Amino acid sequence: MRRLVILMCATSLAGCMTGPDYRRPELDLPQSFKYVDKDIRSTVDTAWWQQFQDPLLDRLISDALAGNKNIRIAAANIEQAAAIITQIRSPLFPQISYGGNASRMRASESNAVPIAGSIPNPQSAMQISAGASWEIDLWGRVRRLAEAARASLLASEEARRGVILSLVTSVASNYFQLRGLDEQLAIAKNNLAAYAESVRLFELQFHYGQVSRMNVEQARTQYETAAASIPQIESQIGQTENALSILLGRNPGPIIRGKTIHELAYPAIPAGLPSQLLERRPDLAQAEQNLIAANAQIGAAKALYFPSISLTGSFGFESASLSNLFRGPSRAWSYGGSITGPIFTAGAISGQVLQAEAVQQATLYSYEAAIQSAFADVENALLNRAKLAEQIQAQERLVRASREYEVLAKLQYDGGYSPYLTVLTSQQQLFPAELNLVQVRSALFTSYVNLYKAMGGGWLAEADKLTGVRQGSTTASDPAATTGTTEKPAVPPQGR
Repeated sequence: MRRLVILMCATSLAGCMTGPDYRRPELDLPQSFKYVDKDIRSTVDTAWWQQFQDPLLDRLISDALAGNKNIRIAAANIEQAAAIITQIRSPLFPQISYGGNASRMRASESNAVPIAGSIPNPQSAMQISAGASWEIDLWGRVRRLAEAARASLLASEEARRGVILSLVTSVASNYFQLRGLDEQLAIAKNNLAAYAESVRLFELQFHYGQVSRMNVEQARTQYETAAASIPQIESQIGQTENALSILLGRNPGPIIRGKTIHELAYPAIPAGLPSQLLERRPDLAQAEQNLIAANAQIGAAKALYFPSISLTGSFGFESASLSNLFRGPSRAWSYGGSITGPIFTAGAISGQVLQAEAVQQATLYSYEAAIQSAFADVENALLNRAKLAEQIQAQERLVRASREYEVLAKLQYDGGYSPYLTVLTSQQQLFPAELNLVQVRSALFTSYVNLYKAMGGGWLAEADKLTGVRQGSTTASDPAATTGTTEKPAVPPQGR
């Protein structure tokens, strides 16, 4: 019997596994990005937000990484996934249990239930035992389930990295939006003060009969237009501050400011190849781990076609009295084995296999779609940054021309060569042009953020250090005990 147990143990550890082993599918990857800028640098592995040269932004990102609740949730999800691996892998090892009971019972001695005189009444019974059971994983069902669970753990880790990526970029984007709104508010207030002075002067001139009432109301219209824009901008500032506070893990409230939108520095354009996105972007890594898990579930389903072999055994003592419980005659033991397998299941197993294969196909298509979306994200981010850089130059020229137009219109009006409507028209063009310039400048900074978000990269490791959260262990399941197929394979040749 001992030799049989040893043989079955060795067979279980070295046994084959049903189902396909994972291989990264062949992918049609482009050689390079279409809208690559000539001035690029390898900065995807650095803390890129420091390139904006605003210590306050650095501090906000550090605070967000340390206090954001979503990061804590993602870390808890990793712990949950690691615990699931431990549960799933447990059948690979013998299950040992113990038990004991004691009872005293008196049977009825009525004539209806006669009791032999040699049988004591009442009776005592005591028992203590230990048992062991083991399901031999000859076909790899448990190991396939453990492989799927380990892939789910790695997917949870990638999801946590995705949370970090979104958090850092959201903080930076909201901060640039906030600084842009601050500048717009300053422009609106400056224009409001200038328009208020115009209204005051025209009212004086109207009082002395130098201008008509129409001129006064024209100036007042311009004033009220600027006045109406201020509450709207202030509302956006408050909402953006509240959004930033939540990202920082705080209650809604004010946000301290750093450099103005004009003082921020532009970062470098990150370099990268399409094939590198598979390793850099956590969403793609997560999608691949989901594919690995779905692939392993096929093997777990196919293993149900084969018999299940189990070994059981128990050893203990039984006695009617405590004093005799551990004596030789009270010893009791048993051991045995069982084998069960399907003969006819009316499609129960084949249905599970077909379901697992369909899930794997759907996950594969999702993985390929995620890769294509990632390429589009980078291309769009590169294109958007380039076009915003061109737009901001044109917008700056428009503001300069509008300011010159306003100066000339005022000179003509003061000289009596044109009506005040000309001045009003020039101011109506300048005010929105100044606001649009700030909006485009804020959007340009945000485009850099989106570019780094689309590229992914090693900067996530730098951000991860600031979270203060213990990283989930991806070694909760020993790869050697499963298959090792969840390790990331090399990037395949491009093309199909």
